Amino acid sequence: MKITEQVWQFSEPLVEACGCTLWDVEYVREGGDWFLRLYIDKFGGVDIDDCEAVSRAVDPVLDEKDPIPESYRFEVCSAGLERVLKRPSDFERYIGEKIMIKLYRPKNGCKEFAAVLKSYDDGNVTAVVGNEEMTFEKAEIALVRLRVEF
Repeated sequence: MKITEQVWQFSEPLVEACGCTLWDVEYVREGGDWFLRLYIDKFGGVDIDDCEAVSRAVDPVLDEKDPIPESYRFEVCSAGLERVLKRPSDFERYIGEKIMIKLYRPKNGCKEFAAVLKSYDDGNVTAVVGNEEMTFEKAEIALVRLRVEF
């Protein structure tokens, strides 16, 4: 089982006990350091106190379970307004919302599309771009995130 899956399993109930939901678990190398990040969400928004409470709840369990052999930095963050959509449930939750789609290679001369999410089917994303409905194949999508306009 992947590190992120292990951490998700034991962290999710702890995050929920703090009044939040677990949005994502990320284990990445940046520069020369490894980072384990929990992204959390809460109705009305996440603040620094929520991040601190989750960190205090999860940190001792991380030490006890020790799922990561090398040294790493542990962070708890808000999922953010422009959160990345990854799981089918993420896409289903945000049907009808504004999104940004980033592609690996240009399509119709563009690599980024501001759109409205119409549907999600097994990794393929259908969205309304301007007045046109477009479907993006899973293999061409680098990233889909919510888009907020001010």
